[in-house]
Amino acid sequence: MTPDTAAPQAAAPATSAPARRRGPMGAVLLTETRLFLREPGSLFWILVFPTVLLVILGFVPAFKEPDDTFGGRRVIDLYVPVSVLLAMIMAGLQAMPPVLTAYRERGILRRMSTTPVRPSALLTAQITLHGAAALGSALLVVTVGRVVYAVALPGHLLGYALALLLAVGAVLALGATICALSRTTKAATAVGSVAYLTMMFTAGVWVPVQAMPDTLRRIVQVTPFGAVSQALDQAASGHWPSWAYLGVVALWTALLGLAAARLFRWQ
Repeated sequence: MTPDTAAPQAAAPATSAPARRRGPMGAVLLTETRLFLREPGSLFWILVFPTVLLVILGFVPAFKEPDDTFGGRRVIDLYVPVSVLLAMIMAGLQAMPPVLTAYRERGILRRMSTTPVRPSALLTAQITLHGAAALGSALLVVTVGRVVYAVALPGHLLGYALALLLAVGAVLALGATICALSRTTKAATAVGSVAYLTMMFTAGVWVPVQAMPDTLRRIVQVTPFGAVSQALDQAASGHWPSWAYLGVVALWTALLGLAAARLFRWQ
């Protein structure tokens, strides 16, 4: 379940004359958007797979029955925020790192540094695209959950939106850190896969965080996706997310962002 985006997007971003007239940042964003849209693998795993997983889980009859363990809620209700987080994990840890590492490995960033288009514009464009794709997938998951399985819409929309934005920031900061530490595409893919599996577990993909043993749940809740899964669950239930959970995610985002900024090399 790994989107293969490195090879097709590894060619140097070429900009047309109309694109250049939009300015360096606009030209890079337009070019990267075209390349991103040409990757059906990435689009599927980020935009479609989380919703497909939710639909498949809905085929399990027991998952659609209220469970006293979860306060009368159904398992399928818990898996809506989990599927939302899965899209973000896909975007930040499986799709983005191989692309950026391939650009650096093949000298594209070094060549860009000699032109008016700064390499930072490419990084910004990649973060923008993958963040937007993850948020689009989140909207699709919530919509399908509501329409197909009558999952209630988030009871506290503002809290839910804030938790989503923090989650996107955390996963993209982690992805940028992986790019900073990985000198080759193979290394980025390997490290990203380890981080991907770890984050899937802490987000509750295999076992909802609410169903974990107490000790394990407390450990998971200090990880970025363990904390944000709880924050999303609280907001979905109509409550403002705990500031403790939001603070954990914000702290991870800040630390990972600082690490990525200090360690990232353009060549």
